[in-house]
Amino acid sequence: MKIEFLDDRDDPSLSSAVAIADLVHIAAATLGGEGLGADVEVAITLIDEAAMALLNATHLERPGPTDVLSFPLEELTPGAIPATPAGGPPRNIGDVFICPAVVADNANAAAVSFQDEMALMVVHGLLHLLGYDHIVDSEAEQMEQRERDLLAVVGRTRP
Repeated sequence: MKIEFLDDRDDPSLSSAVAIADLVHIAAATLGGEGLGADVEVAITLIDEAAMALLNATHLERPGPTDVLSFPLEELTPGAIPATPAGGPPRNIGDVFICPAVVADNANAAAVSFQDEMALMVVHGLLHLLGYDHIVDSEAEQMEQRERDLLAVVGRTRP
């Protein structure tokens, strides 16, 4: 399993607040918990508010920054393990972008820790890559339950 974690934010002083090793562990536990193994790769990138606002406007036609955006490379079914040809290269499932500044605002508004909210964003973003969604209430319930289950594995709770 290859998890590429990048920090593309302009303000390096914010880097100390993000526990990258912990988030990589959470990402690995999420992918493993969904049945994916060594034959999968994903990129998770931390970006600032301006970059997130641009992605949000360009791809979702929504103004302003958001906490997390996921860009799957193919349409997957929740709970179904995507097949990778034997001996082939790792299957890249997509990219997740997280804006820690927005995550911090959300954590403050919800009175939860920044680290718990960041953990949720990693799990939430990866589940989107794996076909989960929350537009329909029943799908939202399924996704939120899966988030709770996966976060519990790493000793976190869903805020």
